[in-house]
Amino acid sequence: MGSPVKVADWGLKMRMYFTMFMIFLVTLAFLTLLWIYGVSTPVLVVFAGGMLFLQYYFSDKIALLASGARIVDKDEMPELHEIVEELARKAGIPKPKVAIVDSPIPNAFATGRSPSSSTVAVTTGLLRILSRDEVEAVLGHEISHVLHRDVAVITFASFISTLAWFVMRWAMFMGFWGDRDRDSIAPLTLLAISSLVWLISFLLVMALSRYREYAADMGSALLTRKPQSLISALLKISNSMDRTPVEERKKVEGLNAFFIIPAISGETIMSLFSTHPPIEERIKKLEEIAEKMAF
Repeated sequence: MGSPVKVADWGLKMRMYFTMFMIFLVTLAFLTLLWIYGVSTPVLVVFAGGMLFLQYYFSDKIALLASGARIVDKDEMPELHEIVEELARKAGIPKPKVAIVDSPIPNAFATGRSPSSSTVAVTTGLLRILSRDEVEAVLGHEISHVLHRDVAVITFASFISTLAWFVMRWAMFMGFWGDRDRDSIAPLTLLAISSLVWLISFLLVMALSRYREYAADMGSALLTRKPQSLISALLKISNSMDRTPVEERKKVEGLNAFFIIPAISGETIMSLFSTHPPIEERIKKLEEIAEKMAF
């Protein structure tokens, strides 16, 4: 059978540890400030704990439901299962479930809080435009996400950002409509604090999200030994995405963080808020890997 291919990325691991540590500090500070401003401890525990539980245990199901993904068995998609099974064997992880999304938008994603509960999904649009080697390279990228466990880390790290967003919306509502003389919380102050917490946590998650895409690209190259296939797949997906009506892409914009290429991406300053690095940079790094593999 052979031993698993070594695709561990220590740069990604250190970034995940750093992000989690910083998120922990921001969360602790935010919850302390909420307590100081009058939110009772039981409310904090129930609200924050409930949100964390829902995000950690149901984010994968929500992603599959939001995308319209359908789990398929080996009889229905034998070639796809064969590719996933071989890549999982090389990576040394349990075979993920395989799902299909009936969508003209060419894309793929992985979800799940651990390798034993993961799912890889591809769209019908992706299967139409890519060759077998290119599909294998894309799935190698998604299997690498599963192996690195970065989907679970991103989900957990997103918790404080989501929490701050809800508090920010509530404080905004109270600032406009609440009676400030009777409220125990100063809504506008809380709005400023929660906005800052949201921005810090959001930027931390985005920075980690961009690096994890580089790591998954490298993982695909090591698992498949076909970095050029991933390059051609990325180019095909990107070009096809550009030709897809914006209205169609906006329907799946909420899944950008999961996709191999975001349905809609920003330019210039908006790249700070992008879940993925520029495709030109990803291709450049893959070309460097291809050159090293040639020797």
